[in-house]
Amino acid sequence: MKVSEEIISLCNISKHYVTSNTFGVSDINISITKGSFVAIVGESGSGKSTLLKLIYGLLSPDNGEVLFKGKHVDGPLERLIPGHDQMKMVTQDFNLNTYAKVYDNIAGMLSNTDLKSKKQKTIEMMEFLRIEKLANKRVVELSGGEQQRVAIARAIITEPEVLLMDEPFSQLDSGLKSLLRADLRNLSKNSGITIIIVSHDPIDGLSLADELIVLKNGFLIEKGEPYQLYNFPKDIYTAKLLADCNVLDKESAKQIGIYSDSQAIAIHIEDVIVENNPVNTDYILLNTFFKGFSEELLLEKNGVTIRALNLQIGKYKIGQILSITIKKYLEFK
Repeated sequence: MKVSEEIISLCNISKHYVTSNTFGVSDINISITKGSFVAIVGESGSGKSTLLKLIYGLLSPDNGEVLFKGKHVDGPLERLIPGHDQMKMVTQDFNLNTYAKVYDNIAGMLSNTDLKSKKQKTIEMMEFLRIEKLANKRVVELSGGEQQRVAIARAIITEPEVLLMDEPFSQLDSGLKSLLRADLRNLSKNSGITIIIVSHDPIDGLSLADELIVLKNGFLIEKGEPYQLYNFPKDIYTAKLLADCNVLDKESAKQIGIYSDSQAIAIHIEDVIVENNPVNTDYILLNTFFKGFSEELLLEKNGVTIRALNLQIGKYKIGQILSITIKKYLEFK
């Protein structure tokens, strides 16, 4: 049986900014396993990018320590050129030589001691990321998605043990997002590299990561596998962040027939089943919102609004009286 090896450890890490409104991070304790794919998620300003920079060594913590394989990670006050030798970071500006060719941007990361091997490795890397046809193009001529792939190739060609990515999908449309997600998943599985991404979009983490780290106002709210956090979150913040859900307080829940001792409940919109049942018709359909393959229904009962997912577009009309069944709900103290 393979034993999981810890590669990154954050021990009581805190970092606060005196001159800005950014939260930073407070009292973070996290262990990251070698070869895992981790996504750091949270609302804007929750401390995601700060945490990534602390891991890489671009920032020094005010308190605590960052460890790589049990050894201290030097910060900018301890290193002339910040950043750990066994890690690479891809930022939102890509940091490419925009007027150089794609091939030269990638090959330039390797030494000239073995030119044949250097050329072969560069070509293999471009083929892996499907950018071999761009080899002789200048970076300035590329789209955002193509530049993203060049930046990744440039980062991983030196075979780092950890790849850090800050908002890797922020400049991509949905089609390119899907392709890049597939590339990163393949990279994680085939190379054994540890990948840590920061994303404001929880879908990126849910679809890719082995583990999610949820931050709010600089604090670690919870961490765990995507399936577990989506279906059984411990904190209502996680529920709202990861899922499209209805959040009701105790009194509102009672108004629609849910009697709970909890202070709040959350209901995923896919768990609200809408029916045209003449026996129990007590919800009025206030509005519908077309979402492509589905529509969202906005229903109301006793002054409480509930959103539901409907895959049969156009089945129900605004003003229609309907009934609903709630398959399950989450309770939060």
